[in-house]
Amino acid sequence: MARPTSATIHTDALRHNLSGVRARAPGSRVMAVVKADGYGHGLERVARALQGADAFGVAALSDAERLRAAGLSQPIVLLSGFDDPDDIPQLRRLNVQTVVHHATQLAILEQAPDGDPVRCWLKVDSGMHRLGFAPEDVRDAYARLRAMPAVADQLVLMNHFASSDEFAGAAGAGAQTRAQMQVFADATAGLDGERSLANSAAVLGWPDAHADWIRPGGALYGISVVDGTTGADFGLRPAMTLGTRLIAVNRVRKGERIGYSATWTCPEDMAVGVAAIGYGDGYPRHAPSGTRVLLNGVPTDIVGRVSMDLRAQPDARPGDPVILWGDGLPVESIAAGAGTIGYELVCSITRRVRFVEA
Repeated sequence: MARPTSATIHTDALRHNLSGVRARAPGSRVMAVVKADGYGHGLERVARALQGADAFGVAALSDAERLRAAGLSQPIVLLSGFDDPDDIPQLRRLNVQTVVHHATQLAILEQAPDGDPVRCWLKVDSGMHRLGFAPEDVRDAYARLRAMPAVADQLVLMNHFASSDEFAGAAGAGAQTRAQMQVFADATAGLDGERSLANSAAVLGWPDAHADWIRPGGALYGISVVDGTTGADFGLRPAMTLGTRLIAVNRVRKGERIGYSATWTCPEDMAVGVAAIGYGDGYPRHAPSGTRVLLNGVPTDIVGRVSMDLRAQPDARPGDPVILWGDGLPVESIAAGAGTIGYELVCSITRRVRFVEA
C-alpha cells in the first residue's frame, strides 16, 4: 500500500492568488517567481497553473530548460543572472532574459559571440547589499550595457527590498524600504527603461513600489512573510495541503513520557496517536510540543519531539486523516513555532511525499 503522506497542490488557489496580486497592482505586469521548484509545489505544475502571468522568474538555467521542455512560451527571467560565458548561448537558445548585477557579467557580455541580443535587467543595490551595482556605479553599467551588441536595447531597472515585510505605519516602521526606494529613484533618474521593485511583501504593503513590474513569489502560493499575519489576512489561499494518516493509537498512562529524549510527560491517562510523517518528509523536527495539527478536522497538538506523536481524540482510529498545514491551519503558524518562515517549510518537502494535484 502507498505511504499515506501527501502534499496536495491546489491549482485553483494558485490562479486565485495570481488574480489577487494583479488586483493589488492593476497598472503593473506580473512576473510569477517559480524558483526552488515552484516554492516546493512543483515547477511545471505551478507554471501551467500560472500561465496568465506575464513572465516567469527562475533562479537557475536548468529551471528555464524545464519550462521550455514543458511547452511554456512565456518570457523567463534568470533572477540570479548568469555565471559563465557558456551561459550566453543557453540564454539565447532558450530565449531567456537575465538579471545583470555584477561587473564580471558586463565583461562576459562585452566578449559574447555574435548572436541574438539578450534582454537584461540591471539590478541596483539600493540597500540590501546582496546583489546589484552600487548606486554610484549604475550609470556606468547602464551605459556599457546600452553600447553592447549582445544586449537588447530595452533594459529593465530593478532592485530588491530587504525589509518590505515591515509596512509603514508605526513610528519608524518601513524606514528602510522608503530609503531603498529613494536610493533607487536617485540612481536611475533619467534612465530609460521599465522599473521593477516589488517582491511579495511590497505587492501587499507598498503600493508606491509597484512600478512597471511586480515580482510576487510566496504570495502566489498563499503565504505571508509579514510578522503575525497569514496569507488569508490578504485574501490569499494556501496552495499546498500537507496531510497524512494515523498509523497507530495507543493508550498511555498519566506520568509516562513520550518520544525521543522523553521530553513530554502525559498529564493524564490519554490516547496518543502516531502519524506517518516526520523530518524525513520535510516536517520540521524543531516544531515544539503544542504545535497544532488537525485530526479528523479538529485541532490537536503534537506531543514530544517530532517522530510523530500527537494527542488523539478518545475515538480516534488508525487511518484517520491528519493535516499538518493547509486550509484551516496556516503554514505560517507552524513556521512561527518552529522559528522559521512558511517559505522554508513548503520548499523542504522531500521526495518520499506523494504529490497530488487538485
